Amino acid sequence: MLIQEELDIQEKLRILSDAAKYDVSCSSSGVARKGKKGTIGNTLAAGICHSFAADGRCISLLKILFTNQCIYDCCYCINRRSNDVVRTAFTPDEVCTLTIEFYRRNYIEGLFLSSGILHSPDYTMGLIYQTLRRLREQYHFNGYIHVKIIPGTDKGLIEQIGFLADRMSVNLELPTAEGLRKLAPGKTREKILMPMRQVQRGIAAQNLKALDGPARYEKALPEDRRRTPSSLRHEIGMADSAAHPGRNVWTALQSSSHQRFFVPAGQSTQMIVGATPESDYHMIRVAEALYQNYDLKRVFYSAFVRVNDDSLLPVLPGGPPLLREHRLYQADWLLRFYGFQAQELLSEERPNFNVLLDPKCDWALRHLERFPVEVNRADYQTLLRVPGLGVKSARRILAARKSAVLDFGDLKKLGVVLKRAMYFLTCSGKMMYPIPIEENFITRQLVSTEQRKTWDIENHNSYRQLSLFDDYQVAAPVEQEDQLSAMTGVL
Repeated sequence: MLIQEELDIQEKLRILSDAAKYDVSCSSSGVARKGKKGTIGNTLAAGICHSFAADGRCISLLKILFTNQCIYDCCYCINRRSNDVVRTAFTPDEVCTLTIEFYRRNYIEGLFLSSGILHSPDYTMGLIYQTLRRLREQYHFNGYIHVKIIPGTDKGLIEQIGFLADRMSVNLELPTAEGLRKLAPGKTREKILMPMRQVQRGIAAQNLKALDGPARYEKALPEDRRRTPSSLRHEIGMADSAAHPGRNVWTALQSSSHQRFFVPAGQSTQMIVGATPESDYHMIRVAEALYQNYDLKRVFYSAFVRVNDDSLLPVLPGGPPLLREHRLYQADWLLRFYGFQAQELLSEERPNFNVLLDPKCDWALRHLERFPVEVNRADYQTLLRVPGLGVKSARRILAARKSAVLDFGDLKKLGVVLKRAMYFLTCSGKMMYPIPIEENFITRQLVSTEQRKTWDIENHNSYRQLSLFDDYQVAAPVEQEDQLSAMTGVL
């Protein structure tokens, strides 16, 4: 398929922004960098929202593909090689112009740049590197930039881009190597994990340098495992570069006036939910392994949308599995912030999440022997296991009970969601109401409030990407509790 080079920049934007809508792994900046004299933009540690939700949040990242041309023929991808779609590509100058002009008009706060593969991974990532370098050095753009790594890209090129981007990510796509072989024959698990490992090691080595330098790390190793700084650089994939002095992990912190850090916002990935037959248990086990072994910031989940008519793809009668995606996100939150392990939430015998209850409530109902919890005496980890208590409310409870004995009125003021928590808490030995600690009774009460939320998730058209020029109105009313849950992550 030939690239349509005669298209104007607005038509390219329409095509390449629409082609990027199925990539969801771009929600948060995870880095704080203030604006400075002579530059444009800054980043906020609170994160940059990229999507739209019922509480009014909207896209603030320019989310585009550099090109929708691709050498791969992934069954699930709208940009697959065999599809007959209009192909086009930006130039580095066009991406820079769009980013700066949208930023000056206050349409965006940053850039999310992904791409198909034009000619080869190195050729495409080379163009992306040129784009980022011009944004940072020629246009002095200091805002947030998230870049997708193409598997198979040269390590030196990944290093150079890593010192220009805030976050980098490479999509795992599918949870098993077998799924990749079946639906994405041009990709392999090894090619995907190699850049993940390089980014992880680059960040870790930079942190070592910031704290104490490589000397302390080397001394802690047995003599037969000690390496020289040059060999250690080679191992983590951070080779010296004469063309880019100061842009490797060992010298990045030595420059005070033009200091850049390697991928300061960390890395993330994405898995497609429902394209292959893996269970929820399998998917959260993979996510848990990625967090533990690759130090990822986020694993994103994307409900499978059948955009291609291919016999290898499943036909889902109910459409995209939005509720399943939602439950995986809830479980992912429990893994990252609440101290849960995947095997606590699911098992081989019980491989999928309850469709009527969120994972935390479901776990609590299966472990009623641990409840009720006395709020004035329980430790922090115990409080986190109580449905309706989040990280912030648990910390507030620990601070508040140092000076007072808490009751349920106090808990409500501290942000506890008593609609769920009242079945699992006592204050000074008393429950909020005379409630039997019995699984069937509590389940009936919780399910009645969850069923409406389940219906909303399954029936809301969540896969329409918001245009920068749309006035999109959500008809369904949103309760204050749901708004707070979306903002705080309290389950």
